[in-house]
Amino acid sequence: MDEITWTDVEEIGFRLAESRPDIDPLTVRFTDLHRWVTELEGFTGDPKKSGEKILEAIQMAWLDEKDD
Repeated sequence: MDEITWTDVEEIGFRLAESRPDIDPLTVRFTDLHRWVTELEGFTGDPKKSGEKILEAIQMAWLDEKDD
């Protein structure tokens, strides 16, 4: 699987939609979202390099994938 980092928002959203299909992204706390992203296969980003803005973008990308 390809490596991903915090900037791969769309790919992260896709992978979260695939790995957690029964979860509504809008109900996820950012602390959990952060952990789930860092636990994704292929994730190589620095866990300290994320912020609320990135997590919000990932949450919206995940929601878009779930709606498709």
